[in-house]
Amino acid sequence: MISRLVSGSLLAVTLAFSVVMTTVFANAANGHEPLPQETLLVKSDEVEHRFLVEVAATDIERARGLMFREEMAADHGMLFIFEGEGERFFWMKNTPLPLDIIYIDNTGQIVSIAADTTPFSEAVIPSGKPARFVLEVNAGIAEKLEIKVGDRISSPSMKAD
Repeated sequence: MISRLVSGSLLAVTLAFSVVMTTVFANAANGHEPLPQETLLVKSDEVEHRFLVEVAATDIERARGLMFREEMAADHGMLFIFEGEGERFFWMKNTPLPLDIIYIDNTGQIVSIAADTTPFSEAVIPSGKPARFVLEVNAGIAEKLEIKVGDRISSPSMKAD
């Protein structure tokens, strides 16, 4: 009798834990876990553009990115922060929003822009040059605001050299 109670209790605890963990992972995968936000500044010639960005600084946050997001305000984006500079490769799997992917070097200078990426595509989108930071904004924003290679980007989390 006691072993049945212990087994039943253990089963109930295991099931409850399983439900909680499934909910946590499902929420994280669908972007329900809020990321830190900050203001990011793009300086293009003499014009400055401000964006409110979510900061993805861990492996899990970077892997999730903007997946499953169906909309984003025109002045919002996501900033990906990596430990060091290197060739970066992104893709659009599970991402319904077309994006401009802006690759930024360790000093805060834009090194390349992948404009108007294709939603849900599994094609690899390389930076082409070493980058430490990546900014994703809605497709067409870079062209509309005349953001280009060589422009400067800064934010509190970037700590560019």
